[in-house]
Amino acid sequence: MTPPLPSLRARLTRPLVVIALLWGAAVSAAVWFTVAEEVDELLDETLQAAAEVLGQLLVVGDLDALAVESRVRADAPPLQEHFAWQLLGPQGVLLRSARAPQAPLLPLPVLGFANASSGWRVYGLRLADGEHTLYVAQTRGERREAAFEIVGSAIGTALLIALASAWWLRRRVRRELQPLTILAQALARYEPLPPTVALSEPTRRELQPVHEAILALGARLAQRVANERAFSGHAAHALRTPLAGIDTQLAVAEREAPPALQPRLARVREAAARLSRVVAALLALFRSGAELQREPIELTALLPRLPYEPLRLVLPPAAGLVADLDLLTAALINLLDNAVRQGARTLRLELRQEGELQILRLLDDGPGVSAPRRAELAAALAAQAYEGRMGLGLMLADLVARAHGGALALPPVEAGFAVEMSFAAAAPRTPSPTPPSSPPSTAPSTR
Repeated sequence: MTPPLPSLRARLTRPLVVIALLWGAAVSAAVWFTVAEEVDELLDETLQAAAEVLGQLLVVGDLDALAVESRVRADAPPLQEHFAWQLLGPQGVLLRSARAPQAPLLPLPVLGFANASSGWRVYGLRLADGEHTLYVAQTRGERREAAFEIVGSAIGTALLIALASAWWLRRRVRRELQPLTILAQALARYEPLPPTVALSEPTRRELQPVHEAILALGARLAQRVANERAFSGHAAHALRTPLAGIDTQLAVAEREAPPALQPRLARVREAAARLSRVVAALLALFRSGAELQREPIELTALLPRLPYEPLRLVLPPAAGLVADLDLLTAALINLLDNAVRQGARTLRLELRQEGELQILRLLDDGPGVSAPRRAELAAALAAQAYEGRMGLGLMLADLVARAHGGALALPPVEAGFAVEMSFAAAAPRTPSPTPPSSPPSTAPSTR
């Protein structure tokens, strides 16, 4: 199984999304380090300011009354305070807040900032009397929690912006690549031979060179096919007159030749007639890309004039078809020739109407083909992949049907071989692909 081709959209989107997410992660890391440090500094400043304010409020001279009040507050349920404080004297802890432990936060009076082993961040302040020290503290867990709240909010915002940017970039890339999809759809409808469906104008400056290159390629292709079609048409026309002269001379020679030579001359004349039919098919083949000349055709009057010996034709009582006479005649001649070479003796024709399509069905009593071979031929006809898969008869019939807005189908039958040519009842002609410059093999095994 062929691995899928790399996607241009994915190759553009993935790096942009990764860059957006990495940018968000980098911003988050920078915010973490910067904000965490700033939060620590801010909390230290707040701790110091609280100590200075509290030191001025404490009345050191009435320590007994303050001690009683402190004991009452210590026995009360703890309040939701952000800081704890202790007032230390020579005898130990004189006063403390409800959250503060009974033991000194630091074993010795320490001034300034310090980290206690019990998990407190402490600021020590010497009071004005020089004998008492005030400790104001905050647990390091609270400080981390505060930092996490601030940093988490900043990181969450940065990641949200990164995800929104990644989503926007993905949508933007999809929108900017949409003209490529539109160009592909336009190319699927574009038909340079002839240019009945024009290629839509590009919507992006970067697609302008691609648009011009496609138009230039179509022009070169159209010119090359036109040259080959003109050459083949001139060659086929040039062959018709000599072939007609050869058939006339062979007819005269067959009448005047001794009886022993007449069968051989008859076989030569039959080969020349087949060659004439191939030349007529080539003319029709290269006319299938030109404008049609539709006219009412009565099949019961047309078919008896075609070379179909030794076939027995079974025709409907009345069968009228609107088509190009030359193209239809060439297609029927080759289908009849196919049936004869496959050993058929009887060919039944039917004509029916299905909506706006006329369906011409030809069923012979020959050996037919196997189901796998019929499926292979049907798939080749659907894809218009004629080369090396079928003979000139089926290919020409399909091209003629497509030139009339239909197609060639190979329905399954119990015996023999059947083909169905569909023709649009009216309407603009559906452009048919240009036939290959060299026709496929006409060997009997390929029908």
